Amino acid sequence: MLGSTHGTFTTDLRARVVACGDHSGTPGVAVHGVTAVEGDTDVSGRPLHAPVPDLDRFFRPGSVAVVGASDAEGRPNTGITRQLIAWAERVGARLVPVHPTRTTVFGIDCAPSVAALAEPVDLAVLLVADPLPVIEELAEAKVRFAVAFASGFAETGGEGAAAQERLADAVRRSGIRLLGPNTNLNAFERFRDDLDGPAIALITQSGHQGRPVHTLQELGVRLSHWAPTGNEADLETADFISYFATRPEVGAIACYVEGLKDGRSFLLAADRAAREGVPVVAVKVGRTETGARTAASHTGKLTGADQVVDAAMRQFGVIRVDGLDELQDTAALLARARKPVADGVVVYSISGGTGAHFSDLATAAGLRLPTLPRTKQDELHQWIPPYLNVANPVDNGGHPVGDWRGRKIIDAILADPSVGVLICPITGPFPPMSDKLAQDLVEAAETTDKLVCVVWGSPVGTEAAYRETLLGSSRVATFRTFSNCIGAVKAYLDHHRFTTGYRSPFDEAPRTPSPSFRKAQALMRPGRQLSEHAAKQLLRAYGIRVPREQLVTSAAAAVRAAALVGYPVVMKASGAQLAHKTELGLVKVGLTSASQVRDAYRELTDIARYEGVDLDGILVCQMVGRGVEMVVGVTRDPLFGPTVTVGLGGVLVEVLNDAAVRVPPFGEDQARDMLGELRGQALLKGVRGAPPADVDALVEVVLRVQRMALELDGDLAELDINPLMVLPRGQGAVALDALAVCR
Repeated sequence: MLGSTHGTFTTDLRARVVACGDHSGTPGVAVHGVTAVEGDTDVSGRPLHAPVPDLDRFFRPGSVAVVGASDAEGRPNTGITRQLIAWAERVGARLVPVHPTRTTVFGIDCAPSVAALAEPVDLAVLLVADPLPVIEELAEAKVRFAVAFASGFAETGGEGAAAQERLADAVRRSGIRLLGPNTNLNAFERFRDDLDGPAIALITQSGHQGRPVHTLQELGVRLSHWAPTGNEADLETADFISYFATRPEVGAIACYVEGLKDGRSFLLAADRAAREGVPVVAVKVGRTETGARTAASHTGKLTGADQVVDAAMRQFGVIRVDGLDELQDTAALLARARKPVADGVVVYSISGGTGAHFSDLATAAGLRLPTLPRTKQDELHQWIPPYLNVANPVDNGGHPVGDWRGRKIIDAILADPSVGVLICPITGPFPPMSDKLAQDLVEAAETTDKLVCVVWGSPVGTEAAYRETLLGSSRVATFRTFSNCIGAVKAYLDHHRFTTGYRSPFDEAPRTPSPSFRKAQALMRPGRQLSEHAAKQLLRAYGIRVPREQLVTSAAAAVRAAALVGYPVVMKASGAQLAHKTELGLVKVGLTSASQVRDAYRELTDIARYEGVDLDGILVCQMVGRGVEMVVGVTRDPLFGPTVTVGLGGVLVEVLNDAAVRVPPFGEDQARDMLGELRGQALLKGVRGAPPADVDALVEVVLRVQRMALELDGDLAELDINPLMVLPRGQGAVALDALAVCR
């Protein structure tokens, strides 16, 4: 193990992340959008905790002031005022119109200004073109929350962004919490109060995109809140995730996200939801260049590199979906379904073709379809003809209509201990069989703690079996498409697998620098790229193994170095601005004699002189045995800060493009998950007679690089270890080459 050779870190892999001395912390500052208290930041200065905003009085205020209220016909503010009056009546809030020239609005006494309000109010709704002048008045009146509907801010370009920053500064000084600007009335929609069970809380940066989830109420799915965050000058998506995750009525959080305001605050919110076991399902636009450009023009936010966003969401258990139909179906299932008792999925159908088709898609998506035991198959064949397959999928040949056998079949399947989910795809209505099947499924679902799903494939959707029987049940999850059902069930099983025993990486993140930090900091050259020799010294400071090597400046010194390093040797040019040495012919491999070393030295220096490359010398290096060539690196993301990447390495790294990324902090489990995401992961297990690679050593390097990324966040812009030669199991991993760029 590398830990036995380099004593900077302990040998336990998880301890790589936490071996950081005392936890005295650093002074509290506002870092990356989240205010951290003393001792509450990691070694990079980023916050490890974020307070949960108390938004009770935002969603359920005792009193509301409507600044700019109107009842004049034809005015846009009139319709908004009317809607707010109706909403205030529903939630039991006292509404006060504010207008400088009116005495009443819709018959309600009007205050001439915020300063003239007779009593403090919880929420102010600003129906004015420029909310900035009102903010100070609201602060003096001790208003807790405000909503700014006005547009023309960051979504419009540079001038608008500057105006939004002025508004944000005023809000920060005032202590008020602001929703918007460029938001709408979605927070004040009508929510059905006749529905029970866990609810969906909705967060959207575009109001219209939340309509499909809001409409779920018409299908019997409860919705508790809707937060239309707009441009997020103050309150942001992360604030609402943190708040909703602590609400007892919320079973799932559904999000439509165009841009993240701050990467760390989003991860802290997702972490809180994971701790609470509350699923977060999100559409995040910006997968393509066009989508990213459109999102930026709409909300004025940085979309971020999609690969990093995707990895960060997966890392903290956020379920990312693409379509609004997937968002509503997945959120509805996760909000209402009980915790799974097993992960086995059984497909039950009235058609062998339907069962085979659905099973193919489900297996390809990663669902586990266990073969039912012979005893269970024999039991099912009491009611299903013996020539039909009941191993899984279960083909009944036509659900029994005239007697009790249908329930017997369903109950028998659900009784098997390997089964956690039963899915019945009904591709089209076939009364009375489909009606009786739907009724039997609903009745069976009421008597089990296992998940029962139905796919109602009819394009009509007006059938009584669908509209009344299936949608009338809160225990059956009903879908309209195969893909949405499979995706939602996989998300359901993955979520509960993820949250079971979840350990927050923020609890174990390093708070103080390791002994390696000062050694490494001394090697930094601001704004410059380090030579390979200096970059390897940086790795050595963090206990990452490099070959034996010496930097020489003469042919005679090269011969002496080769004797000390031991033949055969590798010789490479080393310079501060030198990259891609192989393409320039500046690497010589497999040198076995003094004469070869002398010749190689002269040739390398001649090439460098011809190419105009400044050298600090020639490296004479130990030649390391064969293994699996990997790449491990650090890059900076504008939203999330330092990120760590691992993938297949070597000269074809750009061609293969097989890599996984994570955002620090993360633990050993996530480092191993990174390797599991690689298309070429089989190489690490040994192929075509090659021995298995030392995966433990590779994971150790990833964790050490993560520590380096955190500690040197202010100094290191980029790190590339390529190749990292991962030797056979038990022999470690060696960084054969390295590139480091300083900030």
